[in-house]
Amino acid sequence: MKKNILIIGGSYGIGFFIAQSLQKDFNIYIASRTKGGLDDLNTTYIQFDAAKDNLNLSLLPEQIHGFAYMPGSIDLKPFKRMELETFKSDMEINFFYMVKVVKDIMPRMADNSSMIFFSSVAAGSGMPFHTSIAASKGAIEGFARSMAAEYAPKIRINVIAPSLVDTPLASKLLNNDKKQENMANRHPLKRIGNAQDIGNTALFLLSDKSSWITGQVIAVDGGISTLKTN
Repeated sequence: MKKNILIIGGSYGIGFFIAQSLQKDFNIYIASRTKGGLDDLNTTYIQFDAAKDNLNLSLLPEQIHGFAYMPGSIDLKPFKRMELETFKSDMEINFFYMVKVVKDIMPRMADNSSMIFFSSVAAGSGMPFHTSIAASKGAIEGFARSMAAEYAPKIRINVIAPSLVDTPLASKLLNNDKKQENMANRHPLKRIGNAQDIGNTALFLLSDKSSWITGQVIAVDGGISTLKTN
């Protein structure tokens, strides 16, 4: 019997790559605001806006074996230009809406299941202009570790912490060749990440190959968080 995977926000980017990779071997449920390219995939689509909607549990299976929460934000400004509302908005998108979904689906998480959340390299490495995003992503990391301890050994809970990834969410930061070159050169591996780089780590964490990994924050960041090569 195929296992069931629920992805929140999987209609493009990293979530889409995960769905595309797993569709043959798993029952994939995608809950997102837009359908994107999902018509071409063998998935079950659920119209869902994390900011406004409660997840319709009647459209989900009784057991969920894998879960990934994809929605996020990138708002980079000097702290002096940040309003309190920016911090509240980033915390809602990245953390509070995630907690709301997790509360709803937790009773359906199966034994030996896996949950994945997404942080940012900025939560563990101090970077200018990242105060708001780093704060909200840091909340995810602390939450995930505590949840991993609370739900072990039934559920594995891990976090992926990427650096900049070439997805629609980061389009404003990569909208010309000069920006792309500068961003690539900041990383020891001299390129920007792509959906496959992050998605392949997610596939591993959702699989039984990661059955002895929980409570971890895994950096997939081209080496920027740990290496100095310039």
